[in-house]
Amino acid sequence: MKLAVEVADAAELSAKDGAAGCNAFVEVEFDGQRQRTATRPGDLSPQWNEEFMFVASEPFEDPLVVTVEEKVAAGRDEPIGRIIIPVASPYVPRNDLAKSIPSKWFNLSRGMTVDEAAAEATTGTKHREHSKTFASKIHLRMSLETAYHVLDESTHYSSDLQPAAKKLRKSAIGVLEVGILSARGLGGNKSAYCVAKYGSKWVRTRTLLGTAAPAWNEQYTWEVFDLSTVITVAVFDNNHLHHSDGKDQRIGKVRVRLATLESDRVYTHYYPLMALTPGGLKKTGELHLAVRFTCTAWANMLAQYGRPLLPKMHYSNPISVLQLDYLRFQAMQMVATRLGRSEPPLHREVVEYMLDVDSHMFSLRRSKANFYRITSLFSGVVAVGKWFDGICKWKNPLTTILVHVLFLILVCYPELILPTVFLYLFMIGVWNYRRRPRKPPHMDTVLSHAEQAHPDELDEEFDTFPTSKPSDVVRMRYDRLRSVAGRVQTVVGDLAMQGERAQSLLSWRDPRATAIFITLSLIVAVVLYITPFQVVAVVLGLYMLRHPRFRSKQPSVPFNFYKRLPAKGDMLL
Repeated sequence: MKLAVEVADAAELSAKDGAAGCNAFVEVEFDGQRQRTATRPGDLSPQWNEEFMFVASEPFEDPLVVTVEEKVAAGRDEPIGRIIIPVASPYVPRNDLAKSIPSKWFNLSRGMTVDEAAAEATTGTKHREHSKTFASKIHLRMSLETAYHVLDESTHYSSDLQPAAKKLRKSAIGVLEVGILSARGLGGNKSAYCVAKYGSKWVRTRTLLGTAAPAWNEQYTWEVFDLSTVITVAVFDNNHLHHSDGKDQRIGKVRVRLATLESDRVYTHYYPLMALTPGGLKKTGELHLAVRFTCTAWANMLAQYGRPLLPKMHYSNPISVLQLDYLRFQAMQMVATRLGRSEPPLHREVVEYMLDVDSHMFSLRRSKANFYRITSLFSGVVAVGKWFDGICKWKNPLTTILVHVLFLILVCYPELILPTVFLYLFMIGVWNYRRRPRKPPHMDTVLSHAEQAHPDELDEEFDTFPTSKPSDVVRMRYDRLRSVAGRVQTVVGDLAMQGERAQSLLSWRDPRATAIFITLSLIVAVVLYITPFQVVAVVLGLYMLRHPRFRSKQPSVPFNFYKRLPAKGDMLL
């Protein structure tokens, strides 16, 4: 859940050596997460009014540490006072409905260590030597925001979308059963085991030693609260059995989106395992899974398609993207620490691979894949445009005549336009039913551009951050990145230019163009008022569908007019 701490102001601060002012700031620490306010120079009653967010999980063993410090010199900070607050105490209320939580003043203690203050806050007893160590006061507002959900995975393939408060969660809509049966073709003698994650429940199979075809035959179940979730199953080679300081090797990962599963059907497939390494894409074997989703509440399941993906508080009181990324990173760290203490332990490299810790890092391969995903989306629009252009140019006279007949029918009977459109969509959906997927989709190497990736691109993707490469390699990669970014910049600039030209129609940036446009708008308004709509539609439609002998090879007048409209490109430095 999310722990919100708002640092408002402080009073009665005592500066070092009795000075008239101090450069004060506040450092807030909780469970290894540390944030600090800006420095307020020369004020003994500074105001910060800054809010911080932390990730908290029960049983709240670590307290909240708030320290007011003074910046004495460059690189030298001295504490003015400190307070330790147990998160499970009444001072940090649970805010299930995002109500307004009142702020409170707290006394700060001087000279008290974190351990002493924690013991004092836990036991409620005062240390004798610190019984009169009042330093100043600080104004805080704290609450456990349980109406939110802190993601530890990407939103695109998350397995848990429920709020932290149990009373705000919806009832389960079904049960997910996963059988981790076996694997084959792992190569060599592997000490393989599987890890599966769905929601907050992690499971791990036993490790089978010295085999390239392990057979686990283990079954696990999860309650399902939302169909728009993904279960992740990964295979690892246990190197800790042979080297105490070694890391478990990644063999491959499988993601299955529950929305792609039919209810009450058992899917038994061999999923390909692939590992992307600096040396390229490697096919590391196949994983045999049995997956079944059983729906227990059809009405709730269908109603979910009209509900928001995340809890309501994410939309009524949204969190910024930067804060979401920070919370996700801290949640991943907490999960890795907790699972590292479990038995048997899940090591950090396993958890990071399951949660895709490095998914936000720059990758030229991933950037190219996303670029081609965008172009493929527009391919359908381009195909429709080419088809319509062929109709207008009479490449297939029979089809063009049929389009003319359909167009005239729709103009004469406009009430048939929307029924015809939706009937056409229905027919397309029924026609595509026979080509529906027979098994859940899996990792696509072509879509990921993993097979065509250049070795240097992969080396850059697996480089450390900050980089560990020599300066000449970094310079070469930087120049390559600039060239790719230049092409993206040009495309984005062209799209922006088209929108700016549309805005300039009425902005009088080009007085003559705006005068022409508004004059034509007035004429068109009068014509449309006195002319029946059917007549206007027939004239425009027949003009667009006219034969090529009546067409000019030059661009049309409206196109030329639009291309001459001013944009803001000439205002850029």
